[in-house]
Amino acid sequence: MRWVAIFDEPVSMSEARREREEDHFAYLREHVDEVLVAGGLRDVPGGRFVGGMWIFEVVSRERAVELIENDPYFLHSRRKYRLCVWGKALPEVPAVL
Repeated sequence: MRWVAIFDEPVSMSEARREREEDHFAYLREHVDEVLVAGGLRDVPGGRFVGGMWIFEVVSRERAVELIENDPYFLHSRRKYRLCVWGKALPEVPAVL
């Protein structure tokens, strides 16, 4: 099942990003078979990060929560997130990034 997590970040998250970025990226690499797409969100190009987004292919909501809440960014900051089931429009058209 596909899930999408949208993360909201306060300004204070900038410090956690600097301190934990290497561990965060290693964590994503370790789980690349389940966290298919991940990245930061900004209001404008080059602006500060205001959040992030992950797209999952996991067996359950519980597994998605487990992945989120064991991420080094979450462990440090408890950043807020919204987790939703995702149903891609036009399933016959491949999504290639």
